[in-house]
Parts: sequence; C-alpha cells; structure tokens
Amino acid sequence: MKVQYFEDTDTLYIEFRGGDVVETRDLDEYTLMDLDETGNVCAITFENASKRTDISQLHVEGIAA
Repeated sequence: MKVQYFEDTDTLYIEFRGGDVVETRDLDEYTLMDLDETGNVCAITFENASKRTDISQLHVEGIAA
C-alpha cells in the first residue's frame, strides 16, 4: 500500500495494490477510484484533499497479516 500527497496539486493518492487499471470511476466531483480487470480496487484519488480531509493528521500504521 502506498500513500502519496502532492502539495502542488493538493491531491491525495492511496494505492492499495499494484497492477493494471482497466477502469476509473468518478465517485463524486473530486474522488476517483481505479479498478483492475476483476473489479478489485487498486487506488483512490482525492482532489482538493486539504479541503476534504485532515491531511495534517495523516498516520500510517502497520497491520499484521
């Protein structure tokens, strides 16, 4: 899993799995969801992230498998 914040475009990108994206769905005006060929979620993109999330409070925690 990879989380990236691009300050210049105010975009938060969360990648859940690698692979080929075959479809991108608009969840709303500023949120995109990328899907692979079997419908698994690959990534979610939040535009205008600082206005829609509390990006300053981003915490990443490991979860044991």
